[in-house]
Amino acid sequence: MHVTSPLRLKFRPGLRLSDRAFWKLCRANPDMRLERTSDGELEIMAPAGSDSGRRNASLTSQLWNWNQSTKLGVAFDSSSGFTLPNNAVRAPDASWVAKGRWEALTHDERERFAPICPDFVIELFSRTDEASHLRSKMWEYITQGARLGWLIDPKTDTVEVYRPGQQVETLTRPETLSGEDVLPGFVLDLKGILSA
Repeated sequence: MHVTSPLRLKFRPGLRLSDRAFWKLCRANPDMRLERTSDGELEIMAPAGSDSGRRNASLTSQLWNWNQSTKLGVAFDSSSGFTLPNNAVRAPDASWVAKGRWEALTHDERERFAPICPDFVIELFSRTDEASHLRSKMWEYITQGARLGWLIDPKTDTVEVYRPGQQVETLTRPETLSGEDVLPGFVLDLKGILSA
């Protein structure tokens, strides 16, 4: 298995990929998985493999179904980008924003890469992901405002749980995950996501 970091394109010193230019680039290349770092670098990631896509569909559908029944916020899939407070634009594999925070955004802010860090994020390891890169992204979400994050690794059957002000908790072969007080009543069934 060949594991790589995303391709990073750096611009000359003082030149940053602006919000407008990044938005246009993403609109012109809808089939590419693009993110922008807090330093203004462009990250180009390989598309997820079919098996990763299948696992991610399970994550997203379970989150969406819970949210439909509770109406506590808004659930997002992996194609949704957010502009974090540090100016990075990230697209977690699945995410959720509390209703009041989402409704505080203007229509225009919601239409682009909403200037908000999700309250909850999930990243799912795929064959091409580098562990250090995903762990760095998880800490970025937490430091930028996420209240709970899960990094799920189907290859090792582990889940790393990220919370503000706490050490990472590593769970081995959990059957379910609790949304704790961030997603009250949400329980993610990991059957078919781990060891499938």
